[in-house]
Amino acid sequence: MPAVSTTTSPQRADLPGLANRFLIRTERFALVEHTIAPRTLAAPMHTHRNEDEYSYVVSGRMGAIVGEDVVDAQPGQVVVKPRGIPHAFWNAGDEPAVVLETISPGGFEQYFADLAPLVAPPGPPDLAALAAVQARYGLEMDFASMAELIGRFGLRGPE
Repeated sequence: MPAVSTTTSPQRADLPGLANRFLIRTERFALVEHTIAPRTLAAPMHTHRNEDEYSYVVSGRMGAIVGEDVVDAQPGQVVVKPRGIPHAFWNAGDEPAVVLETISPGGFEQYFADLAPLVAPPGPPDLAALAAVQARYGLEMDFASMAELIGRFGLRGPE
């Protein structure tokens, strides 16, 4: 049986506009609670080499692009983001959105913890350090997609 995180309070790795709480961490899968600020782009277009993600909307609205499909997910809906398929996601509403994200296999949730200190204000992030973290997790990010997504869906970037 894979080891499960046994912390008495779940660990966090908060990013600008995207709060992350680790609920379950095993080798087979991880469960992360994302709280996304209103009308905020949580992640630009990106592609995972190693993981599938399943986003269950608890409250609010989650917008996403998965491949060519645009999704507006409501509470109770699941958005599947398979490995190898470019995708992006955001809060599509005016209230905070809470999403439970199952990541399979586990391990990628550590990306958020590794990323958090690199994007914490003040000042711009170290792009070389960001690229190194993304490479370590087999993640290809398309930062150029941010402006188009923000304009197209009436969003703001991470603040």
